[in-house]
Amino acid sequence: MIINSKVELQNLTIAYKDQGKGKTIVLIHGFMGSHEYWEKVIPKLAENYRVIAIDLPGHGESTSIKEEHSIEDYADVMKDLLDQLNISQVTMFGHSLGGYITLAFAERYDRYLNGFSLIHSTAYPDSAEAKKGRMANVEKVKNEGVKNVVDGLIPKLFSPKNFQKNNSEIESAKEIGYKTSVEGTVKALISMKDRPDRNHVLNDTNLPVLLLAGKDDQIIPPEKTFSVKKDNIKTVTLNSAGHMSMYESHQELVNEMKDYLSSF
Repeated sequence: MIINSKVELQNLTIAYKDQGKGKTIVLIHGFMGSHEYWEKVIPKLAENYRVIAIDLPGHGESTSIKEEHSIEDYADVMKDLLDQLNISQVTMFGHSLGGYITLAFAERYDRYLNGFSLIHSTAYPDSAEAKKGRMANVEKVKNEGVKNVVDGLIPKLFSPKNFQKNNSEIESAKEIGYKTSVEGTVKALISMKDRPDRNHVLNDTNLPVLLLAGKDDQIIPPEKTFSVKKDNIKTVTLNSAGHMSMYESHQELVNEMKDYLSSF
């Protein structure tokens, strides 16, 4: 059964996709994405699991958080959504921005987690240069709207080797990005800029963790993803992917996710 639905959470409407049965896994997309980023992944995972894939506030069909907010506030939204759906245990996968949210969730609400995964993400904070870039994009989206920001961002997310052959997928990712609201874009940029270092979450957790990177990731290189080495942390590099393995090598991604999920 596939459910595309919306829930009301304290003056906030969150859209999500709910497919499959079994233990619950949660998929959180990246900046200027939506649950549609996972369209090739969800049906394969739903063969064995219940999959909840959300649209973050201000993205896809979800409304924006009205007040200023932080990465931690996104994590609170995730907790409220799980409570609304009466789900008490999940394994959480976060792509890029979704990974920052996953780490904040693990720090605050680890009692909900069987395990968690960062997909093309990092526990490190933004560098000074990256923070300047975030604020430049804040001004750009305020002045020009989301289209130019999306058009500049999306091609960089794909491996240069995949750029030409994945033209249709690049266009698909752009169309998803265009649905992001100006307010949602601005608040996400500021939240990412201000996020703290969360390597302590990886160091402190005893939960099973999957850190997955793309060999040709131009946004977050593997060394930024693989920041902590421990027995409970599995690291995987996808050789045929940049920052968007759910497009570039979705079957490899699914295989690694299923292998990780079957380990506990």
